[in-house]
Amino acid sequence: MATARGGEVTIRDLSKSFTLGGRQLAVLRSLSLDVRSGECLVIVGASGSGKTTLLRVLAGLERADGGAVAIDGREIEGVGEERAVIFQESRLLPWLTVLGNVAFGLEVRGVPKPEAEKRASFYIALVGLAEFSDAYPRQLSGGMAQRVGIARALTVQPEILLLDEPLGALDAMTKISMQEELARIWNEEDVTMVLVTHDLEEAIYLADRVLILPKEKGKAARLIDVDLPRPRDRSETRFVRYREELLREFGLH
Repeated sequence: MATARGGEVTIRDLSKSFTLGGRQLAVLRSLSLDVRSGECLVIVGASGSGKTTLLRVLAGLERADGGAVAIDGREIEGVGEERAVIFQESRLLPWLTVLGNVAFGLEVRGVPKPEAEKRASFYIALVGLAEFSDAYPRQLSGGMAQRVGIARALTVQPEILLLDEPLGALDAMTKISMQEELARIWNEEDVTMVLVTHDLEEAIYLADRVLILPKEKGKAARLIDVDLPRPRDRSETRFVRYREELLREFGLH
């Protein structure tokens, strides 16, 4: 049930600042970037570098101070059905089952309940939770709840999937398993994926390209192409070299 293809994102001279303690704090400064249709772009940077702010602007949840963001040539104005957002917290509705949560977005859009549940069941199976369709959020582990959130986002068949630290709250083993799941789902669904993370190894495992946002004034954002075959081997020499390159970028190596 893969969708695609649009999902090209064009960012030109994007700027965003906030007022803190009576002074203006610039978070994004004249950022220009093209995100290709169907690619996985991962955004990394120190705290305060603007990672989540950029994702929220792409989602239409924040307005930029200057510049423009367009999807498939159309400038965005607020949220849109071609984009779906996954946050660090799964934000499931506790009174609905897994099936009800995943079908909810379709029913809100006016899709008849039988069709909504049919499509929801497909994506619940895609994320490996077919046996838990009748379970409630309180009965799920953190990793399972995030799988439901991913299924819910995919069910509306977006062109662009925006993920804000979606695995940040998970334990190490679950996180690795979910990274593998995200890579598989992205490949099967042919969706443009933009993901924010603090985990540099996660960035290399998932990304076609890594965008490094600087915190320092006057320093430009940097793009790194991750030229590695999939599925990726975390112990492979070139994988380790990419990780070391990112660590050096943040003064950690």
